[in-house]
Amino acid sequence: MSRDQVVGVLLVIAVAVIVAYGWMVFFTEWSLLLLQVTGFVAVAGVFGILAWIGYTLATTPPPKPIEEIEKELEEGLKNFESKSAEEAKETGS
Repeated sequence: MSRDQVVGVLLVIAVAVIVAYGWMVFFTEWSLLLLQVTGFVAVAGVFGILAWIGYTLATTPPPKPIEEIEKELEEGLKNFESKSAEEAKETGS
């Protein structure tokens, strides 16, 4: 199937689900249960995402302080400059 056909099928499925949901909410005796399940899934989804974000924030180690990064960069630059100077001496430039 081409990509356009897949999008078309998904669109038809989405419209069918919307119509079925609307029919179940307004014209069946299952409307209260359906609304309760829908509300629960929505609230659980939102708070599940918030819990995931909180867990990620709590377990992620803090970044290095800027001072440490600056020291590493300075050391790397000094090493690079000394290697460049050595290579220049070896090649006779």
